Amino acid sequence: MIDIGLSKMALIGAVALIVIGPEKLPRVARTVGTLLGKAQRYVADVKAEVNRSMELDELRKMKDSVESAARDVEQSIHAGASDLQKGLDDTVAGLESAADGGRSDAAGSGFESASTIVPAYSHPGKNWRLKRGAVPRWYKARAGVRTHVQSGAARVARFRPKKFH
Repeated sequence: MIDIGLSKMALIGAVALIVIGPEKLPRVARTVGTLLGKAQRYVADVKAEVNRSMELDELRKMKDSVESAARDVEQSIHAGASDLQKGLDDTVAGLESAADGGRSDAAGSGFESASTIVPAYSHPGKNWRLKRGAVPRWYKARAGVRTHVQSGAARVARFRPKKFH
């Protein structure tokens, strides 16, 4: 970096005052200031772009390492699942052969039907969009708590004694 001290700045200012003259010096100083500002902004933009590209390279490397780790995990899970499936198949085959050997009938349908029974899906009967209160309805009915809003006229008409004809 250029080492410019106060004495060098004063010398440059005095030479500029003599060479340029007192009438044009403020305009030249403004022009030089704007050019220096533009140069500083340009340097700052270049630095920011270099930093962004370095961060982007780091992110790409990190992404590649995460993807490779995910592939490794996926392959190990698939390998474990296939080993487990093979073990289950061997166990089921062993149980079927043991069940067939212990029975007099050749079908062995008892074990097969038990392994193929899957419970049917039953809907819980709840409407999750419907807001439910914390106090059960049977308690409100027993305690006489009003659960529906009713106008005064409707309440009077509801509890008015019926006329006998």
